[in-house]
Amino acid sequence: MSATGTTLSGTKRSTPHPTAPDSRPSKPPSSATPLKSGSKKLPATEMYTEPKDSETDSRGEGKGPHGGGKGDLKGRDDGTVCLKKELGLLEGVTIIMGIVIGAGIFVTPTGVIAIVGSVGMSLIVWAVTGVMSTIGALCFAELGTMIPESGGMYSYLYESFGPLPAFLCLWVTVVVRNAAGMAAVTLVFSSYLVQAALPHCETVPDLPVRLFAIVLLGFLTWVNCVNVRWAAQVQNVFTASKVVALTVIIVTGATYLAYGRTQNYEKPFQDTNWDFAAIATSFYQSLFTYGGWENLSYMVEELKNPNRNLPLSIIISMSLITVVYTLTNVAYLVVLTPAEMIASEAVAMTFSNRALGVMAWIMPMFVLCSTFGSVNGGCFTQARLIFAGSRKGQLPEALGLVSVDKFLPVPAVVLNSLLTLVMLVSSDMLQLIQYVTCSATLISFGCMCALLWFRYKEPDRERPYKVWLVLPVVYAILQVFLLVLPLIHDPITVGISIALVASGLPVYYLAIHRKDIVEKCDQPLRKLTYCCQMLFRSVAEEKVD
Repeated sequence: MSATGTTLSGTKRSTPHPTAPDSRPSKPPSSATPLKSGSKKLPATEMYTEPKDSETDSRGEGKGPHGGGKGDLKGRDDGTVCLKKELGLLEGVTIIMGIVIGAGIFVTPTGVIAIVGSVGMSLIVWAVTGVMSTIGALCFAELGTMIPESGGMYSYLYESFGPLPAFLCLWVTVVVRNAAGMAAVTLVFSSYLVQAALPHCETVPDLPVRLFAIVLLGFLTWVNCVNVRWAAQVQNVFTASKVVALTVIIVTGATYLAYGRTQNYEKPFQDTNWDFAAIATSFYQSLFTYGGWENLSYMVEELKNPNRNLPLSIIISMSLITVVYTLTNVAYLVVLTPAEMIASEAVAMTFSNRALGVMAWIMPMFVLCSTFGSVNGGCFTQARLIFAGSRKGQLPEALGLVSVDKFLPVPAVVLNSLLTLVMLVSSDMLQLIQYVTCSATLISFGCMCALLWFRYKEPDRERPYKVWLVLPVVYAILQVFLLVLPLIHDPITVGISIALVASGLPVYYLAIHRKDIVEKCDQPLRKLTYCCQMLFRSVAEEKVD
């Protein structure tokens, strides 16, 4: 698992570009071939070389092709095999909005009001969550411009606190959180699609739902393996459709208000549950709907002028999302009573059937567009975290390969989709998402500690974007409250979340810390790398000076 170009002894292997496109290696190499100083490049049949001592860091972990990730991965037209900078400000905004605005705001925004009990407190939770998420995103923008490498939270934890905390973040995010979230949204898409195809069927059959989910996942995996611009354009189009859908809901709610439909707002705080632990728990529901803003930092190396476009993308997208989400819930509660919202399995559908009349059919179409865009955004960004883990030596080397034709991390994209496919067979996936939302809060708290640590330890380090110090302190305190108070209200969920993170400890010990086990797995992992090179026409990323 740790043959990502490095072994724990500090040995690193690199993979040169094939010497000719028609070269056909007859068999995988049987042993590593040292590349001496001043020697010529090896032919494509011998893909594994030993590095100079300077290519490993003090921890014995691989620095990656950019000297620890600090190099500038530029889009190059000179044949250099690396990730290319093809994403601008518009793509940054639409990637964040496209991932954040998923099925949650359309299907199940009932959890908050079910816990807090009143219209007024529900709206306060939605607005405060948006502000919290924006503060967190701005803090992450400082980290993202200071450490401009793919991987986001994983890379920040690795550089600040070392390989173990970073691996735990990688473990719970890649293996559980991202895959479960993508699978849930994919199933929502296919469920609505089957309902549209079988309008008179009382119960949606499970088999076609999962088959359509597999087809969607396969198609978007192909798009993200072929062209990063295609994937970005898909994201632009479907993000626009989501905004149109929410605008329809907001305008409809405003129209009802204009005609005097204010009954639900006459006593906005009636029946409020003022228990602080319950209110803190309600934030988990809204935080999941706001989740995903950190995904742009996974692919900062493909963002043009990240020092400008990363903070701007965050500020623009999160401000819009906070306003839109809050107004959408205002509109829901104009047409539906709190009891009707709690009883509804798909609030947007109940709203449209009540308020849009003969035009209610448009809402399922918008939900389809919304979930389609979310799955595309997940394929687009989450593979970069796998790529970053491979670069650091904590995932197999095969997952850090880059296509020589498309300059994309194709093996990482494929693995991300395969993990999602595994999650599609789970019947307890939504419960799993609830668990990992808590673990995500723990990881966010770790990243705020990393930011404060960098401020203390490296005050003179270059920071192209720097937030007011009060913001990370406030955000870290909020994360502590979101961890401690739900522990009182729902200790089982918090305990399982912590256990999910801790489950990575034995994996780290066996697959990374134990050098003898790593050495025994070296040959099979090298063969895996060879197979991925041949299958995906991919090689190790080349260093850009």
